Amino acid sequence: MPSDYAAAAAFRAELRRFLRRSEECARTHGLTPQQHMLLLMIAGSEDGSSTVSALVERLQLTQSAVTELVQRAEEAQLVARSTSPSDRRVTVLRLTPDGEARLRRTHAELGPERRQLKAIIDRLTD
Repeated sequence: MPSDYAAAAAFRAELRRFLRRSEECARTHGLTPQQHMLLLMIAGSEDGSSTVSALVERLQLTQSAVTELVQRAEEAQLVARSTSPSDRRVTVLRLTPDGEARLRRTHAELGPERRQLKAIIDRLTD
């Protein structure tokens, strides 16, 4: 049991270091940490788009919190809304060119940290 605690503690410490560095990088590129997560979740979706409902699940936030986050990101011209061509009742979110550029720069700056975190995850899943 103590070794399980040690492994969990080590993982959480590395994860927190990664998240803190990620927040710093986001701010460097003009994004709040919440905007960075929003952009990442949209871009990381299967087709590079998402809905508020899907983001509620992925971000583990309430519908109202995600709606407000999306609204602020839209006002900052980081995301754009459109109507789904297959279901006119559904609003689809995509990154704007500026949103994509900021996410790309933030993600690139986190390269070493991403590789380190992946190595830790790989060791834990062996």
